[in-house]
Amino acid sequence: MSGWSERLDELGIALPEVVAPLAAYVPAVRTGNLVYTAGQLPISNGELAATGKVGAEVSAEDAKHLARRCALNALAAVDALVGIDSVVKVVKVVGFVASAPGFDGQPGVVNGASELFGEVFGEAGAHARSAVGVSELPRNAPVEVEVIVEVS
Repeated sequence: MSGWSERLDELGIALPEVVAPLAAYVPAVRTGNLVYTAGQLPISNGELAATGKVGAEVSAEDAKHLARRCALNALAAVDALVGIDSVVKVVKVVGFVASAPGFDGQPGVVNGASELFGEVFGEAGAHARSAVGVSELPRNAPVEVEVIVEVS
């Protein structure tokens, strides 16, 4: 399918503005038929949507919604670089979850990103994935997501 922008419209999903880099990097880079996004935080309208550790200050359910926001930010970076309609396949998703001691629900949190890719891309959204618990993320963000997509 090449009408991903139409699919986003059908779902009522508007891609946000690309989040400006927080340091010395670019939001996405293409090499060959792959686009790699930088790690995306749950930034909305220039502000972090939440801070803190998942399993303490942030619930797992809230973190799942934040992971979805990270995924939308990643799609915005892809769209700005090559156009969303050039996506052939979501290849890999890596989610980092700032985890309180004892929190082991990282896969459920990162499902927020994975489920979005399934909604938008259907079978082309099925991907390999890592969900990693970490002690800290930039700006005290609860979650960060990076994506690799194949493009035409």
